[in-house]
Amino acid sequence: MTDLTYSDYLQVDTLLSLQRPLSSATADRAVVLAEHFFIVAHQSCELWLKQLVADLEAVVDTLASESGTADIELSVELLRRADDLLRVLHEQVLVLERLPLRHFVKFRPSLGTASGAQSEQFAVLTRMIGNDRRAGALYEAFVAAAARSGLSVSQVCRLGPAAGGLHRVAEALLDVGDGLWRWKVAHLSLMSRMVGGEQGTGGSSGIDYLIRRITLPFSELRSQRGQLHAAEFAGSAG
Repeated sequence: MTDLTYSDYLQVDTLLSLQRPLSSATADRAVVLAEHFFIVAHQSCELWLKQLVADLEAVVDTLASESGTADIELSVELLRRADDLLRVLHEQVLVLERLPLRHFVKFRPSLGTASGAQSEQFAVLTRMIGNDRRAGALYEAFVAAAARSGLSVSQVCRLGPAAGGLHRVAEALLDVGDGLWRWKVAHLSLMSRMVGGEQGTGGSSGIDYLIRRITLPFSELRSQRGQLHAAEFAGSAG
């Protein structure tokens, strides 16, 4: 049996062959390196998105399980990892601020109609997490898990830590929702400084398109927590 190497296990040769800048052969070296940087950053995002989506799909499945406490705790672990992955994605947007504008404008025409808005994995992620108007699969699974324990979301919020694993899931969901929001805001900031009011490469309205899509997920959970705060304030005032 041949010994497995690091390179073979990770298919490093294949992975490192996937960065193919489209800048012309006569382009300045700095422009080619900038496009290479741009490709690496976005390919890395897609890899992290693959893990993030897989973890959150597992959360939906474990919350739907009848096994009880063990699955609830696994959901908490996976949600916390998802929160950390969103921090990584946020940092990658910040790294892209090191893409010089003078180089970006040189290779941007090579992108044609390609746009980050076309990312299928990002679309799956946003549907799963939901937005301020629509609950996604994650929140629906949480509501169902609470109901199997004989609790509503409002009761989980009122009980706080006494709700055990369900409380930890609720807190982790909010962390994930906040992480997605921060990532979107960072991307908006990046695009604003890079393209200003110009139209997006995919034909979108650019900055306006991004602004409309920045919302805080899990609005019902946030509302229930807000009502608790209001009730506590009213009780103190009385």
